[in-house]
Amino acid sequence: MTSYAYLGPAGTFTEAALLQVPAAEEAERVPATTVNAALDMVRTGRVKAAMVPIENSVEGGVSATLDAIANGAPLRIIREVLVPVSFVLVARPDVELADIRFVATHGHAWAQCRGWTEQNIPAAEYVPASSTAAAAHDLLDEGASHDAAICSPLVANRLGLRVLAKHIGDVADAVTRFILVSKPDTLPARTGADKTTLVIPLPEDHPGALMEILDQFAARGVNLSRIESRPTGLFLGDYFFSIDADGHVTDARVADALQGLHRISPGLRFLGSYARADRREYEVARHTSDEAFAAAREWVDSLRHSPTPDAEDIG
Repeated sequence: MTSYAYLGPAGTFTEAALLQVPAAEEAERVPATTVNAALDMVRTGRVKAAMVPIENSVEGGVSATLDAIANGAPLRIIREVLVPVSFVLVARPDVELADIRFVATHGHAWAQCRGWTEQNIPAAEYVPASSTAAAAHDLLDEGASHDAAICSPLVANRLGLRVLAKHIGDVADAVTRFILVSKPDTLPARTGADKTTLVIPLPEDHPGALMEILDQFAARGVNLSRIESRPTGLFLGDYFFSIDADGHVTDARVADALQGLHRISPGLRFLGSYARADRREYEVARHTSDEAFAAAREWVDSLRHSPTPDAEDIG
């Protein structure tokens, strides 16, 4: 049976994202306690692929995923999924809103509900949890260090927890983006509405270093939908860039940009080209189309194959 890992336990938004993959409903779904653990299951062959969060419309990139996928044995993103995010506040049976002192949840969830918590439970302290579902599950443990949790309506319903407040997110239409990650032996076919994800180390820190990287995209008409800097962990001030670019590696403009980037940063890591979850197509200027690149290449080839004149003719 095919197996998939996801950031667990059961009932997380990540599991909801995984269930959007057609084959996952009937497959073995293996919960992992951390993003690293989920990706390690892929690297070791324990599972075929893993679903992990990578970006939120409110908080931006998920640093744990950006760092985990940028290091270690190479992996490949083969799919992305968007999940609308809604939060509820759950508590122990004998706890009222005014009694809450400690609230557990994932860091991104806490950040997305900060306005509501400051207004409604200002004295409550935040207790970090590996996921929103884990925080809810822990409420069932008599020895839990918190008396309330912020989680999804799905997990609250599954566990039969008492809901004190619904729709507590500060942004009503928040969305989290998830990626399905496998070993680097699969390249999804081009759809015309694709995204390419890259990790680009900065080989040398000097004025204009970032501009040199961005110019590779700009000169070829490749739009960037996300760019974030992350520390490498080697020493203070050493960073890599995590980038999402519009297009597929089989697009001439994207392939040409990757060649230029590789000359600047040979440690470039290709994390995959895959269909956009929103299927939104993008405009490609005439001079950056595949046809334009092919015509330019043929023209240059014709110059290279021109007859070489004799020295007497030149003289």
